[in-house]
Amino acid sequence: MIDGKHRATLNGISFINPDTPIRLADKYNIKGDYKLDFPSRPLNGPLRSESSVINATYKRFIEILLQNNGIVVQSFNMEGYSFFVVGMAYGEWTENNRGSYNKWDAIARSTPQVLPGGWTTILVSLDNYGVWNLRAENLDRWYLGQETYMRVFNHEADPSNKTEFPVPDNALFSDALSRLQMPQKSSTLIINDRSNSNYQLLLVTLSAFIFMWL
Repeated sequence: MIDGKHRATLNGISFINPDTPIRLADKYNIKGDYKLDFPSRPLNGPLRSESSVINATYKRFIEILLQNNGIVVQSFNMEGYSFFVVGMAYGEWTENNRGSYNKWDAIARSTPQVLPGGWTTILVSLDNYGVWNLRAENLDRWYLGQETYMRVFNHEADPSNKTEFPVPDNALFSDALSRLQMPQKSSTLIINDRSNSNYQLLLVTLSAFIFMWL
């Protein structure tokens, strides 16, 4: 419970989405939208709800340890990256576990699982410039704030050496950047009864195929 509300946390922090998307706040110098103070270890003090982001450096490596003290398997997802799962086991992780990491032929993943009462460690090569979401795959936990963002940035890097595209023309801006909002194009699709029946049949067929494939 944080401020009388049921929340979920990472390292003792329950994430609150800022008013302006983080990458747009960076690009247009919106100050105070978020904090670059995500703790490297779980908090010893009271739990907090805030917009706390991981401060990461472009073209470096980062080690992320996921400890699951619950009773069910948890999965986590990191957008923008594939990473290497170098270790996982039951029990509480310690510094000594680094000696058991598989640094030779670790499997590349974008979603690792963490066993109940266990841990999983991933190593990430930060070669994708931008701001990327790290979150629980469980929708309840995600909704309740078990997520954060990793801001991969370097002021000293060559501005031309980036992997991100420019802001698209149809981007949606918040109140702080409403002056930049461009008119949005809309379209209307008219489908007659026969076409609609074919669409419904196709939708059911595809849904069945995807369900069987999974």
